Amino acid sequence: MRPVKVHLVDGTYELFRQHFGSANRRGESGREVGEFDATIGVLTSTLQLIEDGATHVGVASDHVIESFRNDLWDGYKTSDGMLPELLHQIPVMEDALVAMGVTTWAMVEWEADDALGAAAHVADRDGRVEQVLIVTPDKDLGQCVSGRRVVQYDRRKREIIDEDAVREKFGVGPESIPDYLGLVGDTADGFPGLPGWGAKSASRVLDRYVHLEDVPAEASLWEVDGLRGAAKLSKTLQENMELALLFRIIATVDRDVPVGAVDDWRWAGPTPDFVAMCDRLGVPALATRAAALAP
Repeated sequence: MRPVKVHLVDGTYELFRQHFGSANRRGESGREVGEFDATIGVLTSTLQLIEDGATHVGVASDHVIESFRNDLWDGYKTSDGMLPELLHQIPVMEDALVAMGVTTWAMVEWEADDALGAAAHVADRDGRVEQVLIVTPDKDLGQCVSGRRVVQYDRRKREIIDEDAVREKFGVGPESIPDYLGLVGDTADGFPGLPGWGAKSASRVLDRYVHLEDVPAEASLWEVDGLRGAAKLSKTLQENMELALLFRIIATVDRDVPVGAVDDWRWAGPTPDFVAMCDRLGVPALATRAAALAP
């Protein structure tokens, strides 16, 4: 069997990307945004991956925005304030992808990131896999990157984010990303981090100690040259270590999610239901295009 490249797509991110990209394009042309434009965009971009040679594809989505993390932190992100037209399209997108024959993980208890991380882990352990591409620029997924074998792919920028790129951006390796977020927080996900800790201080300390529990309790023992305010940072960390560890748990991708095996993700062509789905969405030509690509 020839080496396999696995493509794991963040469907929720892609739906957002397609919605706002479509809105911009429609706005420039003076046309209104269609009810299912974002869904059509996701289908088209996923099919484009296949046209470009992708054979094993999985798409993860947040079927509901809330997850087990909401039980850990009251301020964690919810669907409140999310655009109704996007919430409405999530199940439509999922059904359409399934009809197109694409492996789709619709997350309820977990999040899309967890499914992507779990699938990346499964693929990384499969000796037939040459490379795993996690198709999203989301910083949370940086923790799943490994060398140039498991990477992120930012389709908008057409940029590969490998382990060196993660370290260049955050100042720490992938294994420290959850610890880093435990200190600086993540406003997009709704948890604040620790007061006084910023990107520079967190990256410098974790570059030396990797994990929170390995940071010496006394700032006088820190082997981090030129770090300003070390005593105050140390005091804050020791007084809030339990909270920092909680934030780390929240930021850690749960890889214990049932996602199947690499062979399950091989695209074998659209299902018979895809023609009716494309008619419903108003893009019958997409069904013809998918059928022509079927192996």
